[in-house]
Amino acid sequence: MAALLASVASFGAISASAETYVVAVGAASNSLQGRSAAKFAEDLQTRLGDAHVVEFYADGQLGDEKELLQKLRLGTVDFTLISSIMTNAAPEFALFDMPFLVQDRAHLKAIDAEIVQTTLAGKAEEAGLKLISTWENGFRQITNSVRPINTPEDLAGLKIRTPSSEWRVAMFNEWGANPTPMAFSEVFVALQTGTMEGQENPLTNITGANFQEVQKHLSLTGHVYSPTYLTAGLPVWNELPDDVRTAAAEVAASVQDWSLAEGETADAELVEKVKAAGMEVNEADKAAFIAASAPVYEAFAAQVEGGGELVSQAQALAE
Repeated sequence: MAALLASVASFGAISASAETYVVAVGAASNSLQGRSAAKFAEDLQTRLGDAHVVEFYADGQLGDEKELLQKLRLGTVDFTLISSIMTNAAPEFALFDMPFLVQDRAHLKAIDAEIVQTTLAGKAEEAGLKLISTWENGFRQITNSVRPINTPEDLAGLKIRTPSSEWRVAMFNEWGANPTPMAFSEVFVALQTGTMEGQENPLTNITGANFQEVQKHLSLTGHVYSPTYLTAGLPVWNELPDDVRTAAAEVAASVQDWSLAEGETADAELVEKVKAAGMEVNEADKAAFIAASAPVYEAFAAQVEGGGELVSQAQALAE
């Protein structure tokens, strides 16, 4: 299998009774999401030894995030990464769609410990999902083929691809853009053909999917920190042998630290990479974007039960 990156060949002969565990992501294999999931699969295979087989698939070979979420529930995939569409499982996860909420990665780790692994993980379990760990997706930036984005007014009328997140769509509507949800695997062609004029993603996803080949402008907005969650179907997780559950949880915790460090290192390096590819890069006026984002917070507090309290708790953790 071309996507079997977590090869078991180096672990000796595999027992005929070995259990197979499938790790699959919709992200590009060379994106940080793809590399983090590959590291998890490889480290889990090392930890489990030849008693089990860990298979890894990337580049959407087993489906995009939405399809993989369904496969978790069917039990045909054991582990996947879910990012923005986690709000489809529980609306409280839209906390991470609030613009400019997460200040830095230390703040993210505090939110993870105090909010994600308690309140939000419980909400995921109510939806039949086991949230194992929170990893780096990254601070999201805007690219487009028309003009630099300095203020929300520069987004007026631009056709911007977003993930399938009602709050991301609401945010870009509030800023004056014309947002359209679309599967990540379809974005490159949409940008190449002009069906979409722009998109927003962390730098690791932008370069992992080679958007610099079909976009002219990168505007550093950092408008949302988007985590990605290592997730399993709750019934499947509960039926795993104790040693496999323990190994998966401990390996996932180590990959969290690795992925956050990789994301921080990549931020500066990837800006230089897209510049070298010919993209024009500008720093956006974040104060203007923050001022234009107040209605998004108001709507979240009004529409999501406990939303205002979640925001206040998260903001307090920045201190």
